[in-house]
Amino acid sequence: MRSNALLATALGTLMLAGCVNLAPAYQAGDLPVPADLPGATPDAAPAAPLLWNDVVTSPALKQVIGIALEQNRDLRATAANVRAARANLLVSRSALWPAVGASASAQTGDTFDEGTTGANRFDDSTYGQIGVSAWELDFFGRIRNLNDAALQAYLASEEGERAAKISLAGTVAETWMQLAADHELLKLANRTAESQTESLDLTRELFAAGTASELDVRRASASVARAQAQAAQYEAAVRRDVNALQLLVGAPLPTAILGEVSLLPAPVALNLPVGQSSLVLLERPDVRAAEARLRASNANIGAARAAYFPSISLTGGVGAASGSLDDLFNGDGSTGWTFTPAIDLPIFDFDRRRGNLDAARADADAALATYQSTIQQAFREVADAAAIADTIDRRLNALQQLAEDTQVTFELSGERFKSGLDGYLTVLDAQREYYSAQQQLIQANLENSLNSIALYKALGTWSEE
Repeated sequence: MRSNALLATALGTLMLAGCVNLAPAYQAGDLPVPADLPGATPDAAPAAPLLWNDVVTSPALKQVIGIALEQNRDLRATAANVRAARANLLVSRSALWPAVGASASAQTGDTFDEGTTGANRFDDSTYGQIGVSAWELDFFGRIRNLNDAALQAYLASEEGERAAKISLAGTVAETWMQLAADHELLKLANRTAESQTESLDLTRELFAAGTASELDVRRASASVARAQAQAAQYEAAVRRDVNALQLLVGAPLPTAILGEVSLLPAPVALNLPVGQSSLVLLERPDVRAAEARLRASNANIGAARAAYFPSISLTGGVGAASGSLDDLFNGDGSTGWTFTPAIDLPIFDFDRRRGNLDAARADADAALATYQSTIQQAFREVADAAAIADTIDRRLNALQQLAEDTQVTFELSGERFKSGLDGYLTVLDAQREYYSAQQQLIQANLENSLNSIALYKALGTWSEE
């Protein structure tokens, strides 16, 4: 009867375990941004998720991004952190179940004299047991909340890896386009230096013929030196861009791929679609990671609250004991079982539990603020991209017209200088305006492509397919 009562008590305890969860109800608050994305129209349809493979159109750039996703060392470290979080989740889940272990011991002994007092302590003995050691019954959800916190930490690490991949793909594309722009600026500086060298030779001939002054020669020579200096500057910029790209990729890039770097046509899709609702921001990996961390902090409050309540654990086992190893395996020894419930109730801990609970609540408040701030940052990134997208076409058209007009002005001023109608200062002014217009046009085309990557990084998602 006594054994049956103990067994019934144990079964009842197991049934009651895990009935209470002291974690507060999860609340993320209202969306801390306007309901509609910037630039959205009332009839705008939900936009499909942006994937890097659809945004990037250049085959060479796609190949470079593919190499980076395999070789980038920072991404490898992020993946390792995900595996560590997964392992920690397994450790946390194991606490939900009893840990079964086996133990055995064998003792051989004899006495030095014929005395009998305490002789049994020096006899041969063997012992074997299989049992459960200190399995905590999760009455108040402490273990389940810690397990939930570990799960959310793992999910946050997974979302962090996706965010890292989006950031890596975007950064590689940005560096690729910066390399293309600096290469165009280098070619422009070299062409300008060649043109100014021809003008310098002509000015020297005119000076020898008496139709140009030494001042004109000095101005032409200074213009050549300025163009050569800028060409050297852009050559260094190109080399730095290549170094940055190789660091991002994590491996040397084939020369053939670098030879395909080009700013125009744009290596990425322009005028990407944007949906209407701001709810799409909640699908960003970094926002999802922040939400997972918020859920984890919520679970930690439940675990801190559970510390105020008794902790009940069970220890038990079945085993056999005998005087010799042969008797243990032959069944001649004695067998038995043990069942030991234990309760632990802290009475006074100098506010340790209170401090842990206050810290958990503060962490939850910080996680909520971080989550909402991440959404606001995402909205800001979309708004910035929309601001550029709405104005970039007008800017490009104006700069294209400016480049054409300054080119004609430069050509006409050169002809008038050769004819002796204008001085060389007019040619220099026209050349500087043309050179500046070409630079602005290159920079605007770069910004147009970079804005598409910025929009992808703001609204993009990640798929392993």
